[in-house]
Amino acid sequence: MLEGIPLFPEQASNLAPEVDNLYFGITAITAFFAILVVVLIIVFAIKYRDKTGQKVGAPITGSIPLEVGWSIIPFIISMGIFVWATIVFFHLVRAPEQTLEIYSTGKRWMWRFQHLDGASEINTLHVPLGRPVKVIFTSEDVLHSLFIPAFRVKADAIPGRYSSIWFTATKTGEYHLFCTEYCGTKHSGMIGTVTVMEPGDYQSWLSGGGGMSMASRGEQLFQQLGCVGCHLDNGSGRGPALAGKYGMQETLANGTTVTVDDTYIRESILTPQMKLVAGYGPVMPTFQGLVNEEGVMSLIEYIKTLPPAGQAAAPAQAQVTP
Repeated sequence: MLEGIPLFPEQASNLAPEVDNLYFGITAITAFFAILVVVLIIVFAIKYRDKTGQKVGAPITGSIPLEVGWSIIPFIISMGIFVWATIVFFHLVRAPEQTLEIYSTGKRWMWRFQHLDGASEINTLHVPLGRPVKVIFTSEDVLHSLFIPAFRVKADAIPGRYSSIWFTATKTGEYHLFCTEYCGTKHSGMIGTVTVMEPGDYQSWLSGGGGMSMASRGEQLFQQLGCVGCHLDNGSGRGPALAGKYGMQETLANGTTVTVDDTYIRESILTPQMKLVAGYGPVMPTFQGLVNEEGVMSLIEYIKTLPPAGQAAAPAQAQVTP
């Protein structure tokens, strides 16, 4: 719809029609009442005009049905918009369980994308047609925002926190990618391209990327940083066991519980004293400045692959959410 107008890029994802329908629906409702008010003002101004300047307006005593009507009708319309917008919002933020995960890091002034199989790219993102894709990202410096207009998805990249967007591309081709939070003098140049490919072409492109998978790189870092010496699978080490812990609840020293997810693992790597696991002392050093964001993401992917004790490890190249 309206592809020729730059304000309305083409719809190239499963979410785009929902967002556009909500936008045009709210615009239509607003325009209807705005035009209605203007027309009534003009009609009444003409119909009840006083050419003599001597007439005195009749006193207004009010009308209960009218008062109730213009209170209930706007309320119903507002609640309808609220419910409609809520449904669209949940579709935007709740990705399907089976998604292709891609990690990204924003920094002045570029986007780096890391595929789980090892391929990495800068300011270009290749994705397959018809498959749900979840991009998990953060920022290394200041506030950025990842926006793909044709997919109608956008989220802020906040330092120290993971954000995500998801979409299912419905058309092959190349689409613009922007940073939509002012991040410095070259903010306008922080742009990129999303290339949507047929599944077979995407697999061919992915296999030609080479490089070590994120889980394998994470395992390598896990060994190099000495993590393996403390986080023993049987829990007898100086740190808690990590095998099979992703997605589970962990009890902290202060008695509260926390979900072992991407954010918690990142905090434990960079600021380990903030949330101590019950039964373990504050012995883990911080790796702030020693491991970059790509390294942290790789460690997270490796921890995701660790099975509970006694089970076989999951394939390192797995690309679905737990």
